[in-house]
Amino acid sequence: MRPTFINVGERTNVTGSAKFRKLVVEGDYGAALDVARQQVEAGAQIIDVNMDEGLLDGAVAMRTFLNLIAAEPDIARVPVMIDSSKWEVIEAGLKCVQGKPIVNSISMKAGEAEFREQAVKCLRYGAAVVVMAFDEVGQADTAARKIEICTRAYRILVDEVGFPPEDIIFDPNIFAVATGIEEHDNYAVDFIEATRAIKATLPYARVSGGVSNVSFSFRGNEPVRRAIHSVFLYHAIQAGMDMGIVNAGDLPVYDDIEPTLKEAVEDVILNRPQRTNVSNTERLVDIAPNYKGDKGAGRVVDLTWREAPVGKRIEHALVNGITEFIEADTEEARLSVERPLHVIEGPLMDGMNVVGDLFGAGKMFLPQVVKSARVMKQAVAWLEPFMEAEKAGKPREQAGRILMATVKGDVHDIGKNIVGVVLQCNNYEVIDLGVMVPADRILDAAKEHNVDIVGLSGLITPSLDEMVFVAREMERRGFDIPLLIGGATTSRTHTAVKIEPAYHRGSTTYVVDASRAVGVVSGLLSKTDRDRNEAATRDEYIRIREQYARGQEVKARTSIADARKNPVAIDWTAPKPAAPSFTGVRAYEAWDLADLADHIDWTPFFASWELIGRYPLILDDEIVGEAAKDLFKDAQAMLKRIVDERWFTAKGVVGFWPANAEGDDIVVFEDEGRTTEIARFHTLRQQIAKSNGKPNAALSDFVSPTGEDWIGAFAVTAGHGELEASKRFKDAGDDYSAIMASALADRLAEAFAERLHKEVRTTLWGYAPDEAATIQDLIEEKYQGIRPAPGYPAQPDHTEKATLFRLLQAEANAGMALTESYAMTPPASVSGLYFGHPQSHYFGVGKIDRDQVEDYARRKGWDVETAERWLAPILNYEPGAEARVKAA
Repeated sequence: MRPTFINVGERTNVTGSAKFRKLVVEGDYGAALDVARQQVEAGAQIIDVNMDEGLLDGAVAMRTFLNLIAAEPDIARVPVMIDSSKWEVIEAGLKCVQGKPIVNSISMKAGEAEFREQAVKCLRYGAAVVVMAFDEVGQADTAARKIEICTRAYRILVDEVGFPPEDIIFDPNIFAVATGIEEHDNYAVDFIEATRAIKATLPYARVSGGVSNVSFSFRGNEPVRRAIHSVFLYHAIQAGMDMGIVNAGDLPVYDDIEPTLKEAVEDVILNRPQRTNVSNTERLVDIAPNYKGDKGAGRVVDLTWREAPVGKRIEHALVNGITEFIEADTEEARLSVERPLHVIEGPLMDGMNVVGDLFGAGKMFLPQVVKSARVMKQAVAWLEPFMEAEKAGKPREQAGRILMATVKGDVHDIGKNIVGVVLQCNNYEVIDLGVMVPADRILDAAKEHNVDIVGLSGLITPSLDEMVFVAREMERRGFDIPLLIGGATTSRTHTAVKIEPAYHRGSTTYVVDASRAVGVVSGLLSKTDRDRNEAATRDEYIRIREQYARGQEVKARTSIADARKNPVAIDWTAPKPAAPSFTGVRAYEAWDLADLADHIDWTPFFASWELIGRYPLILDDEIVGEAAKDLFKDAQAMLKRIVDERWFTAKGVVGFWPANAEGDDIVVFEDEGRTTEIARFHTLRQQIAKSNGKPNAALSDFVSPTGEDWIGAFAVTAGHGELEASKRFKDAGDDYSAIMASALADRLAEAFAERLHKEVRTTLWGYAPDEAATIQDLIEEKYQGIRPAPGYPAQPDHTEKATLFRLLQAEANAGMALTESYAMTPPASVSGLYFGHPQSHYFGVGKIDRDQVEDYARRKGWDVETAERWLAPILNYEPGAEARVKAA
């Protein structure tokens, strides 16, 4: 399997980004948040935040920015690295950051006493630490010094302080190479060798570094700097480097670097003996101007590929997703072999092996791989009649048989379908049971087909509980095959803490995305490596559970009573809000698809294909730009057909009612008299202790408790016709188009929600009649009012959808329904509430304590266990732990 590498975003650092520094110094924190958001969208898995600037109060700036990040779910989903040379700034960040932070950094430069003191504080805050290879003598430059300092620090942290070794990240100092000073020539090698030794001798510790330092000598020549970063990382990651501060979206693929440049860079990085009468540094300096302004060399397309032997033509067609000639080439190959099966086992599988290798090396991306699968299926379909006629043909040997299913109550399967295609491309037989599959059907099918692996997928949070149930059933029924877990709401932590302990006979493995699926599956089915891989995963999950348990010990929250004393402060004596143009509901039978197409936000579309970047910038991205352009071209072509031929029908319903807040509830009334209650929405309140006047928000804060006020609701879908269109493509062997149709249906549904919200603000409710927002403004939510949805951060309880759907009569008015787990059908659907007050804003409830859970259960008419089940992802305690402690 490929070594994993964690990208630490570098642009939220005032010392490393002039743009970010300017925004923070000028107090434009909204735009500064956009920089953080762009880092996450570009693939950063951690963001490094540094406020060390002479014009700033670093502690105030750090605290302000981190508090703002906490209210942005799309940013807050990744950990924060608190970066400063000043301990008071680091501690200010530690006091307000959510989740598990990373401190960057501590060291022994001021001696062991201060090092211990800071390490103890980090441990109390629950933070991981970056430890610089720096002691009283100075920064480590040679491999020997790096190893010496890191070993000494490790022994102090682990043996004396009691620091968890997996929370230690060493930075053995990346220094610039090719400076012209001979003593610097071995700096990259020193880092690489020190990394290898640290990983071998200091168990569970990780290694990181600031990658841009290595290329400092070539500042101003970005193509050469990018090549240096790529080559350095290629070798450092092989040695064990776990993470690095690097602009991940700006790295060329190692094998795609122009050969002359790559050779020169590699000579410098590895400090090889010089090839000519000039040094490696001089040679790189001499050729560097040739690449300035160059965007880098991609793969050269062989325009004469049709002249190659048939096997090479088939390989080229598979790699490039070309279907035009595949039937003719397959027939030519069939006529040259003894049996049609030999074409599959020969040139077709040889070509797909090349596809798998390129994908594994990061040289192909998911849309391209799915196109390759389409070519493969078309070729196999051509051969099938000949194999049927032969009768003597034997089924070709598969690499393994995998059963996949979206669990009961969940209807989303785009990600699962992509994983299935990728596995099929690598010669695995995939049995896809589809969506809404109960546990007994999954396990019966697994027995019937004698599968090697079971894979579970889910998008909504109730699916997590269903996965635990399936795992328990596998244990009860005596299964011992591997279980794979994937989907948007799943995580390595949930898998380790909740699912794996329910299934002891076999292994349980979390798969983060489609790009990892083949490596995980091949490792689990390997006769020689399976035991080692499963043992490594179990060890990792034990550490995760231990970390989780330690995290559960820090539960500081304000009580729900005190949180309610700190709501969003709104002056309800101000002018009355605008009244909607009608009360009750209004249905839309078939909204114009062309109008919706104009309102599509394309950035999430690319993310669904695991191409990360903001549209339209992604189209010119160094790494994925070519794949993104091809994908976008195909999407535009299909979207035109969807609109012109009316593949889908967009139905929706919107409603408005008089409403008032009652504590944390929102009471909905039948008419303006407000005497007859027809529904009640239950909201949840933030319980995190706030400072600097920040409120503990709940959605009910945005509705007047006594005066005239209203609430709106909507449910829209672009999914009528989507499943039929997708099935047509699947039946024709075209998985690429099937997935494309579903992805576009999702985008049209989201566009419908955006377009209808605009209609609500300007006309139907009309609280912002003069709004002049552009489509980009709509995508960036630059308008008054919000439309939060049950199941999302501001109200994580999915069951509130039942009230919403009942009020809207969504099934009758829009053909929409809810599953038993409150997933919406058709899958391409969106629903939510409308709040129009100017101070309404999105937020995340975050973790809540038992007192609010008990209160919520009372308000909903539930027992506490039911409330804990539906609120499980946000509980700030372990259900049942108190009783277990008492029993013990």
